[in-house]
Amino acid sequence: MPKTADAVVLEVDGHAVTVSHPDKLLFPDAGVTKLDLVQYYLAVAGGALRGAGGRPCVLVRYPEGIGGEFFFQKRAPAQRPDWLDVSTIRFPSGRTAEEVVPCEPAALAWLANLGCIELHPHPVRAGDLDHPDELRVDLDPVPGVDWPQIRAVAAVARELLAEHGLVGWPKTSGSRGIHVLVRIAPRWSFDQVRRAALALAREVERRAPGLATAAWWKEERHGVFVDYNQNAKDRTVASAYSVRPRPDARVSAPLGWDELPACDPADFTLKTVPARFRSIGDPHAGIDAAAGALDALLELSARQESAGQGDAPWPPHYRKQTGEPRRAPPSTRRATPPPLRPRAEGPAPAREKK
Repeated sequence: MPKTADAVVLEVDGHAVTVSHPDKLLFPDAGVTKLDLVQYYLAVAGGALRGAGGRPCVLVRYPEGIGGEFFFQKRAPAQRPDWLDVSTIRFPSGRTAEEVVPCEPAALAWLANLGCIELHPHPVRAGDLDHPDELRVDLDPVPGVDWPQIRAVAAVARELLAEHGLVGWPKTSGSRGIHVLVRIAPRWSFDQVRRAALALAREVERRAPGLATAAWWKEERHGVFVDYNQNAKDRTVASAYSVRPRPDARVSAPLGWDELPACDPADFTLKTVPARFRSIGDPHAGIDAAAGALDALLELSARQESAGQGDAPWPPHYRKQTGEPRRAPPSTRRATPPPLRPRAEGPAPAREKK
């Protein structure tokens, strides 16, 4: 590992990856440097590539660490190694961009050197950008909701997925929530996958009305929001083994369902997860062999629509969709004005002369 005053060169599977300013503190409270971040991703590369490998990724860069400014970069840097894969993504706006597709450990190291603390892959493979192979159940608690309630909602989601022929794979979000990943055959469009996710969210709310909600508007939410819109095209979430920008360098950690009842998200950090990975391997090792079908969830969606539940609001920067309800929070909607009173028949009364 050749080292100069301001750079380290790592040999990763035949590729030379330069780590500039390796001693730069990215997580001051945890004492984590840029080189620590690079070495973390190399230590868990098998799991991290299972989550993000072969997928176009949005770069979320923290050049000065988590205490500085960060930015999202959809386009792959023009100056990049010739061995790094890219794929051309078309956004809902019609614009396109070449995005980085990490396919090997060296790519993870290269991304970490750019200050990409998190991995944010799209739910598609580079070989088929129009058909997601992953449905994402994002359980996002409103302020004040405790971890046991989030776990309880995850259990309801697991049960529902199983009833509809699907296998859920849980992980901590690395923040306050839980993600349940669902591999699917790449046969359905983004809109169909989102529709299936919406149907699931509504059914979770129906079965656990005091614990969960599918309401898009924050003023209507309670408990744990099942964020169906994370399945809209161009949306990404932090993938398995992503480090999150938290002071303790917390990780979005894959779990077995048997681990969920007793786990604490704070246990999974950049410093603890490599040893866990070496000890037990990847709890999501079987995820790619468990791809299911969306037919049953789409049938549930059709039944919900027949009962009067049509589409639900989309994120604000998306084009207005056919059948979508009015895109405005309930508190801002004006009440329908009362009808005008009919005018009395007959001649108008004469005006009094002054």
